[in-house]
Amino acid sequence: MKIIKTYFLLILTIASLTSQGQQANSKKKTWPTTRILFLFDASNSMYGTWQSGTKIDVAKKLFSNLLDSIGQRKDIELGLRVYGHQKHYPPQDCDDSKLEVPIAKNNVENIKKRMLTIKPNGTTPIAASLELAANDFVKKENTKNFIVLITDGVEACGGDPCAISKALQAQDIILKPFIVGIGNETAEFKKAFDCVGTYFDATDEKNFIKILNIIITQALTSTTVQVNLMDTYNKPNETNVAMTFVDENTGAVKFDYMHTINHRGEPDTVLLDPSTTYKLIVHTIPPVEKKNIKLNMGRHNIIPVDCGRGALMLKCQGNTTEYKTLQYIVRKNTDLATLNVQQVNTAEKYLIGKYDLEVFTIPRILIKDVAITQNKVTTVEIPQPGILSVNSTSVGYGCIYQQLKNEQKLVYNLSESALQERITMQPGSYKIVYRPRTAHETIYTVEKEFKIESGGSVQIKL
Repeated sequence: MKIIKTYFLLILTIASLTSQGQQANSKKKTWPTTRILFLFDASNSMYGTWQSGTKIDVAKKLFSNLLDSIGQRKDIELGLRVYGHQKHYPPQDCDDSKLEVPIAKNNVENIKKRMLTIKPNGTTPIAASLELAANDFVKKENTKNFIVLITDGVEACGGDPCAISKALQAQDIILKPFIVGIGNETAEFKKAFDCVGTYFDATDEKNFIKILNIIITQALTSTTVQVNLMDTYNKPNETNVAMTFVDENTGAVKFDYMHTINHRGEPDTVLLDPSTTYKLIVHTIPPVEKKNIKLNMGRHNIIPVDCGRGALMLKCQGNTTEYKTLQYIVRKNTDLATLNVQQVNTAEKYLIGKYDLEVFTIPRILIKDVAITQNKVTTVEIPQPGILSVNSTSVGYGCIYQQLKNEQKLVYNLSESALQERITMQPGSYKIVYRPRTAHETIYTVEKEFKIESGGSVQIKL
């Protein structure tokens, strides 16, 4: 009895460890941590008058109020980089940019204290500051990284903020930056930042704090996406297919996953950054693309995609082992581009429609207008092959023609080094043409006609 009890406990322990291992291997992705780096302009132009005081003083006060409002949040990490505050202008120092407060949790008081001591001095190296900011985000898994640029001026050091921003987004270092323009309402100013990120024009103090709150809300609010893969009955029943979201602005792949129907019978939800425009690629055969996808921030977005599918299978008639590894090309009807290379006796899913098949038999078989329909397996059969055995007394040069009604077609070249060949061929009428390598006159050419029948064999002696 004691042995049975011990054995039972051992079984339970093994089962528990196995379950824990399976859970660890299929660990669900958690929501990412939001990291925000404030990039603050402290160039000498920030001493200019704006609303109730100088730009620098108003910006500091309102920025401090914003920090107070988000200080208690546990799901956020903040940092501060400042440019134009270390060196006087003139002369111009385009390296004047410094990470004043590294990105970390519970950082509000550190940023507020450092901001009190910041005084405008120098120039405006925006591109260089953006490039340096890439290293401010210490590499960490599962994060959303944002830059919030607060400035009253454009790039002054000849750099290209647009190119730097695009490169950082393409490398998945940051998401699309936010830019807050202070006291500069010209069209040229806005245009200079359109390609850098999402631009907000702070026309007055009230608008400035409103914009900062909007930005923080956008950064912290989860935007979810559900992709409905619609079948021909307009039901979201298609699933288990790879999908890719691509940032249309940078070309960077932003999210790869296998489409899933969850335990409630609905397409599962993923989290995406709403600040950019996406292209969705559904990797069906052939693939389906949906472009110019814009998400509603802070909401659950449903994206329907038409991709009804059925399956295709190629079989061989009769009992044969000759075609175990036989493959065939699948093309879209009337299109020469190869969609897929499939193996015989295996089912593969395709979008509904008509397809052409090219089977790598000898001779090759062309099957046109094969219709794939929703949720059905379309089975195509080819004839059982026969076997041709070719024996020669010396190596030479030869080929096999298929004898058609009004023509003959070359279907196979014999080996130039083998005395014996075993060739799997489709049923039909053929002719073999051969000349020994040592014979240098055409009169030594040999011609022999033969027929191949399903399941049969033919021997040719040369």
